[in-house]
Amino acid sequence: MSEPGATAILRAVDRGAFAVALARRLRVAGVPVTFTALGAVTEGLAASPPGDVTELYWLCRVTLVHQPHDLPTFDRVFDSVFRQAVLPLEGQARGPAAAAEAEDRAGASPEPGATDQAAGPGGGLPWHTRPPVVHGDDAAEGQPLPDVLLPSAVAAVVDVAFEDLDEDGLALVGAWLEQSLRHWPMRTSRRHKVVHGGRRIALRETIARSRRTGWEPVRLSRSRPVLRPRPVTMLVDVSESMQPYATAYLHVMRALARSGRAETFAFSTSLTRLTPALSHRSAEVAMRLASEQVTDRYGGTQLASSLGALLASRHGSTLRGGVLVVASDGWDSEEPRLLARLMRRASLRAHSVVWLNPRAAAPGFEPLVGSMAAALPYCDAFLPAHTLRAVLDALDTVVIPGTPGGQALPARLTTTG
Repeated sequence: MSEPGATAILRAVDRGAFAVALARRLRVAGVPVTFTALGAVTEGLAASPPGDVTELYWLCRVTLVHQPHDLPTFDRVFDSVFRQAVLPLEGQARGPAAAAEAEDRAGASPEPGATDQAAGPGGGLPWHTRPPVVHGDDAAEGQPLPDVLLPSAVAAVVDVAFEDLDEDGLALVGAWLEQSLRHWPMRTSRRHKVVHGGRRIALRETIARSRRTGWEPVRLSRSRPVLRPRPVTMLVDVSESMQPYATAYLHVMRALARSGRAETFAFSTSLTRLTPALSHRSAEVAMRLASEQVTDRYGGTQLASSLGALLASRHGSTLRGGVLVVASDGWDSEEPRLLARLMRRASLRAHSVVWLNPRAAAPGFEPLVGSMAAALPYCDAFLPAHTLRAVLDALDTVVIPGTPGGQALPARLTTTG
């Protein structure tokens, strides 16, 4: 191995990330790599960092390959990554600037046999552990790649329309929604708490601390507003036109109701509050209780009257500063002008309004239905919610994960004509 004090070729490289990424390339090529082998190569890199590519080759070969018939495949993968790559190892180890300089030098006079990219699955060098994005013919046409890792059973139905799922599939969707609902929309309150690096000076805490320094404020205490969860209210259409999606939306409502910070309502010709029923510990019992309470399901649609009943009830006050989620295809037997007036009231009372329409995913869809067109100008977001993936994207829009509380959703939509 390398002599003491020799320059290592993988300086400033995460050994664990390097081992995992190289093992992934070998596994894709057909070489089985165990977790024990990953630990061995990581320990070897730490104990005796290789000084050149030959030492790195023997270290990886001894620790990662255990069958003689896998040696040709290992040699091919290793050569494509380390010996045929345009970017030298030293440039990548020193940092982006050195790597760019090395790339320019390599591009000016490439060596014979060099390739444009480090061959192997995903391109790039093996310490880049982000999974590659498949484009072109490698990806199934029309099938989006998952953004998160999902259980195999959930991944099988994540892009299946709700109307094509059976009861077991809908139950699986509901269970996953309950587990995946981890974030919640937040808002800033009037209370402040002392934190390091806050924007506002906490006068009381600063003065109290100055008693130790002769009433001289040597150090300033700072504070920031305390975040509070926003109330969420979900209103779901269970009329005849929404029958293929009603059960799936009940599971979405249950996931919200189980959080203890949301109100859920179903409507067809009248409004029914389902929060107590959907909060039951058993999903089967919750669905049965909800079905028994909604006596007018799969009937006509009175969207405007149901929204008016919600605004006039004691639960209408929970809309103030909260998020209103309406799940409906927009078909209504009442005047669109009445719905527009009530939607305007709801938009002024709520922090944001999100409309979920499962029909919006159809090719060539346009919100030209009278009630839908009347309600659209007062919505902050208009989204399809016909599959589990679409529902998860809609929940991300409601929650705005990763952003501080108190920020608004996208600007309200407008329509022409």
